[in-house]
Amino acid sequence: MSDPSVINDSQLEPDSAGKSTADRDKLRPWVRHYEQGVPAQLDIPDQPLTWLLDQTVSKYPGRTAIIYYGTKLSYAQLSSLANRFATGLQKLGIQKGDRVAIALPNIPQYPIAFFGALRAGAVVVPTNPLYTEREMQHQMADSGARILVMLDSFYPVVRAVRANTQLEHIILTSPADFLPPVLHTLYPLSQRNVKHPESPLTAKERHEDKTLHTMSAMGDLHTRKGIEVFNLPVQASGNELAVLQYTGGTTGLSKGAMLTHRNLLANAMQTRYWTPNALVAEEVTLCVTPFFHSYGLTVGMNLSILAAATMVLLPLFKAKDVVKTISRYRPTLMPGIPTMYLAIMREAGERTKQLSSIKYCISGAAPLPAKVRIDFETITHGKLVEGYGLSEAGPVTHCNPLNGDIRDGSIGLPLPNVNAAILDQKTGVPVPVGQEGEIAVKGPNIMQGYWKREEETANIFVNGWMRTGDIGKMDEDGYFYVLDRAKDMIIASGFNVYPREVEEVLFMHPSVQEAAVIGVPDEYRGETVAAFVILKPGIEASEATRQ
Repeated sequence: MSDPSVINDSQLEPDSAGKSTADRDKLRPWVRHYEQGVPAQLDIPDQPLTWLLDQTVSKYPGRTAIIYYGTKLSYAQLSSLANRFATGLQKLGIQKGDRVAIALPNIPQYPIAFFGALRAGAVVVPTNPLYTEREMQHQMADSGARILVMLDSFYPVVRAVRANTQLEHIILTSPADFLPPVLHTLYPLSQRNVKHPESPLTAKERHEDKTLHTMSAMGDLHTRKGIEVFNLPVQASGNELAVLQYTGGTTGLSKGAMLTHRNLLANAMQTRYWTPNALVAEEVTLCVTPFFHSYGLTVGMNLSILAAATMVLLPLFKAKDVVKTISRYRPTLMPGIPTMYLAIMREAGERTKQLSSIKYCISGAAPLPAKVRIDFETITHGKLVEGYGLSEAGPVTHCNPLNGDIRDGSIGLPLPNVNAAILDQKTGVPVPVGQEGEIAVKGPNIMQGYWKREEETANIFVNGWMRTGDIGKMDEDGYFYVLDRAKDMIIASGFNVYPREVEEVLFMHPSVQEAAVIGVPDEYRGETVAAFVILKPGIEASEATRQ
């Protein structure tokens, strides 16, 4: 890869290409506030996303890639298992451009299936394993997935809707498959009280349905007399589709954001170089944020592989398990969300030494209250900063500097190669510094559009900018602030009220643990503010407070 600190004018956005450095800095004031070691611009190679794994395997084959409840896989082993899975997919008829859905939690099978599918030339469709029948049917039918990789215990959900999809094969696996022998034996006992879908998959059904396969058997499809046989990875350019990342569906049915290999490679590099002090082949990432979410995929998995970090996988967030895992495996990086950090601090209590390995945490998906950041940094002596992004951007576009000027209440600065602006909601024209409008972004990580939705694609792009749907502002230093979702803004008596600002005030009260604010109808004001508050343990609300 060429020097990532070199500014390549061919990769700058049209509004800055060809201009002097001084002119570009005026257009991008945030660059002046990058911490030392963060380049203003990255040179993104024209490579498939699998290049991340290929590069790390070639340099650090023996480095531990995955730790899963004591089981360890090296990068060479991860790559080999991905190769086996890729060949298994090819044997089942997968060709370039076919969609392969993965509905798994954070277990070793996820990166194996993800990179295996890409090496087979497929497009990955990350899917929440806890989806309802309606949600599963929509995503499978909309994406046109031919194969679904999923947990065997949740197969009844797919069975119920499979006839309404294009699914040809189902590949089944279990969280127990990569557990150490003792834990593997005990796993069935741990599931006795776990609620699973009705009409579970039977042994007879497994045997008679020839479209059902096990992931462990997939590795045997490529062998001949014990010698590995693997069709060379299907070549893909950076501009070809890699992932259909479905949005959260907060404004209706979820839509598939079309992310290319270059989109995702760019975002992995952007987040990697945002942590210049992270050491190659020395960091350990606690991966509890789901890989099926774009945030977990990029900041958890892809960034870790790019940095040759060890990934400690947890399939489910339970504060007690997380604290034990941190104490045992001493992770240095932990992407998460504010409620996770709150729960971890509450669980650790006075045992703060258990969290002392943490160096860098990027919080996403929700506003990070200043008190949560300060308390977490005090306990761990590490850094916790707020970032921002959306599925359509791979997802990260902004972040506060890890070792620079952290501004509470701000989502931070646009990452290298990202251009951002505040647009007038009616005209789509950038507004002056400090004025409110809609946050919009450009960059190599921005999606190509929505899958099979030309009208929605046309609506989200304006004058070359991708609209985020968030109302915000930019200060004179290039720090951006999210005031709220455009649809969440409360208009009370003609005044704009932003729930986030009210929530920040509520968080300042010493008795408040969590708070959420919404707008509710009001006969006089049109709308008014309603707050939902969770008090800290041991504190009770008085009757007057309840009223």
